[in-house]
Amino acid sequence: MARPPQDPHDDPRRPGRPSGRPPEHPGWAGPYGDDGRPDEDAPPPGWDAPPPPDAPPPDMLAGLPPGGIPRTRRGAARADAVPRMETVRVTAPDLRRRALQQRTRNRLVATIGGLLVLFAALLVKLSLATVLMPLRPPPARHRVASLLDHPAELAAPLPEHRAMITDRHGHILAISLPSAALYADPRQIVDPAAVAAKLHQVLPDLDPALVARRLAANHMQFVYLDRAITPEEEEAVNDLGIPGLDFLSTEIRRYPMGRLAAQVLGGVDVDENGVAGVEKFFNKRLMTDPKPLRLSIDVRVQAVLRDELARAMKEFKALGATGIVMKVDTGEVLAMVSLPDYDANDFASAPPDARFNRAASGAYEPGSTFKLQTAAVALNDDVIHIWDRFDTMHPIHVGRFTITDFEPAHADYALPEIIAQSSNIGASHIAMLVGRDRQRAFLRANGMFAAAPIQLPESAPPIVQPKRIWGPVSVMTVSFGNGIAVTPIQLITGTASLVDGGVYHDPTLIALPRGEIPPGRRVIRRSVSMMIRKLMRVVVTSGTGEPARVPGFLVGAKTGTSQKIGKDGYRQHTNLSSMLAAFPMTHPRYIIYAMLDSPQGNKSTYGFSTGGWTAGPVIKRTIARIGPMLGILPATPAQLPGLQQALFLPLAPAIPPGQPLLDAVPGGMEGDKSWRQGIPATPRPPAPRVSADRRPAGTLAADWRGSARPPTLATARTLLRPPARTPSRRGPAELMSEEVPIARH
Repeated sequence: MARPPQDPHDDPRRPGRPSGRPPEHPGWAGPYGDDGRPDEDAPPPGWDAPPPPDAPPPDMLAGLPPGGIPRTRRGAARADAVPRMETVRVTAPDLRRRALQQRTRNRLVATIGGLLVLFAALLVKLSLATVLMPLRPPPARHRVASLLDHPAELAAPLPEHRAMITDRHGHILAISLPSAALYADPRQIVDPAAVAAKLHQVLPDLDPALVARRLAANHMQFVYLDRAITPEEEEAVNDLGIPGLDFLSTEIRRYPMGRLAAQVLGGVDVDENGVAGVEKFFNKRLMTDPKPLRLSIDVRVQAVLRDELARAMKEFKALGATGIVMKVDTGEVLAMVSLPDYDANDFASAPPDARFNRAASGAYEPGSTFKLQTAAVALNDDVIHIWDRFDTMHPIHVGRFTITDFEPAHADYALPEIIAQSSNIGASHIAMLVGRDRQRAFLRANGMFAAAPIQLPESAPPIVQPKRIWGPVSVMTVSFGNGIAVTPIQLITGTASLVDGGVYHDPTLIALPRGEIPPGRRVIRRSVSMMIRKLMRVVVTSGTGEPARVPGFLVGAKTGTSQKIGKDGYRQHTNLSSMLAAFPMTHPRYIIYAMLDSPQGNKSTYGFSTGGWTAGPVIKRTIARIGPMLGILPATPAQLPGLQQALFLPLAPAIPPGQPLLDAVPGGMEGDKSWRQGIPATPRPPAPRVSADRRPAGTLAADWRGSARPPTLATARTLLRPPARTPSRRGPAELMSEEVPIARH
C-alpha cells in the first residue's frame, strides 16, 4: 500500500536537521556520502538479504529505487512529491473475522431500530388508552332500560347468549344481562394484601383474606376474583389501575320477579348452565334458540296465590305451604307456589328447604281429596248408584286397626253425603265394591301411578304399594287417600280430568296458543263428570268445604286432611290440610289446590286444623281475587237461581221407581266376605220407601234421619232378593274375598 505524501519539511537535508548515519545503522553512510552529498547508488544495509515472509511481491517494488523508498526531486514542489507506500498483509482468518464483526454490527443496529419502533407504538397506544380515548365499559344498562320502557321491542331477540323466559303475557321472568368476570395473574401482583384491600373498597362483597390468598398463588397464572360484576363495578376496578387485573366479558342471569315462581324457574350456575327447574329442563333450547321461552305461568295469579298461602302459613303457624292453579281443559299451569321459597337471583345460597318444590317433588298422602277418585271409578263402572245407602254409623275393624270418621255419622249415607261429610267408612265400603284390580287400573289411567309429565326435572314419582300387598286393607285406605302418596301436581291433574268432561290432559308449563286444546285421553264418561261436578258443589253448599264458598262464583271443592308420617308411624295432631276447588262448576275452567303443612288451629277455627278450616279460606280469597283477572265475573242475582238448580244434588237422593238396589250388584250380595267388616250382624227393621215426588226440593240429610228414610243397604239385603244381573263391568267377586296380610298405613 502507498504511504501518505512525505512532508518536505521533514527532509533530513534541511538545515537544523541532524545529519549523518542513522543511529540504528552506525556503519552505514546512508544516502549521503563523506562529503555530505547524497549517494544515490549506495544501497541500504541488508538489501541483498532474502525478503521477510510478509514482504510484498517483487512486482510491487517495480519502479522504486533499490532501497524501496520513493524519491523526490531536489527542489521539487510539495505537490510534486511522490507518496510513500506501506504494505499491510491481511490473511483469510482476518477477513472472516472482519465479515463476522460487520454482520454482528448490522444485526445490532436492526434490533435497536425495531425496539425503538415498538416502544414508540406502545407510547402511542398508552396515550390513546389512558389520556386521549380512555376505555370504558359498554353502557349495557341503557339498552336494558330502553327495552323495559318499550315492551314492543321484546319481540326482537336480544344478543345475549341464553334466551329469555317470559310468562304467558310476555312479562320477563328470566333474562341474561351483559356482565364481566374479574380475574388476576398472581405473578404480576407485588403486594397481594394491599391489592385485596383496594378491591374490597370497590367490591364490598369480596372476602379480602380469600382474595389475598388467591393473589399470593405465584405458581398460577390465572385466578378468578369475582365471576359477575356490574358495569359500574368494572369501571371502579379499572380506575384503580392495578397491574395484573383484567376482565372477561360474560353474562349474568337475572330474575326480575325475585321470589315469584322461584322453584319453577330454578337457576343456573356461574357458566349459565341450568341446574334446576325450567332452566335445567329447557337448558339446550335456551342455549341454542334466542327466541324467548313463553311459560304458561301468569304472574298475576302466581302473586295472588303466593300472597294468600303466605298469609295462611303465618296465621296458622304452618311449616310450609304449596298451591297450584290450572286450566282444566288444557292442563296449563297458571301458578305453582311452594313455601318457603327464595330469591331466584340468589339461588346458590338458598337453603335446601327453600329450593324444595313441594308442588312437584313432595309426595304426600292426599287424604279425603282422593274420595273423588273413588266415587268416579264406582260411578263410571256402574258399581253403585247415586242413591245407594251405605252403613256409615259403624266403624270398620280390620285386625288391630279401625277405620272411623272424623265426625261420627248417625245415619246411613248415600254417595252425596259420603262426599259432603267426608266419610272414610262410606268410601271404604264403595272401594270394596270396586275391587283392587279396577281401582288400580283407574288410578293408573288417571296419572296416579307415575311421575307427572310436567316440564320440571324435579317431578317426583308417587309412592304406591306393589300389587302383591295391595289387599283389602289397601283398597279401603286408598279410597280415602291413605296408603298412597302422590304429588300435588298429580292430584290436581287427576281431579281436573274428573270435572272436564272426563278427559285427562297432561300438565304443562308451556303456554299454548289461544284456543288450542291439546289431545287427551278419556278416563270417565261425560255423564259421570257432570255428577262429580255436582258432588263437589254439594261439598261447598252442605259439607266440609263451606269455608271456600265465594258468592256468585259457584265453587265446587273437596277437602282433605291426612296425618303426617314419622319414624314410628302416623304422628298425632300433625296434619297435612288441603283443599281442591274448581269454578265455575256449571262449566269449570280453572281448578285450584292449596295445602298447609302442619297448621295449628286457632280461635277463628275453633281449634281445628283440618283442610276445610285452614285451606278453605285460602281458596276463597284466591278465587275472589283471580276470578276477575281471568275474565270470570260472579253471577248476578237474576242468574244464580237457574245456575244453582242446574247443579243441585240432594244429600240423600230418593231411589227412582223401578231401579234396583245395591244388592243386585255382584260383590254386594249377602255372604260376600268383603262385607264382614262394618255391617251390622242383626238387620234393622225395614223403613218405608219414600218416593222422589214426596221429597221437597232442597231437603237436607237431616230430614231423612228419622223413621221415614229410604231403606239402608243392610235392610235391603234381608228383604229383597232380586235376580243378579250379568256382571259385565262389575269386577271379580273373588277379589273381595282375597286374604292379604294386613299392613300398617
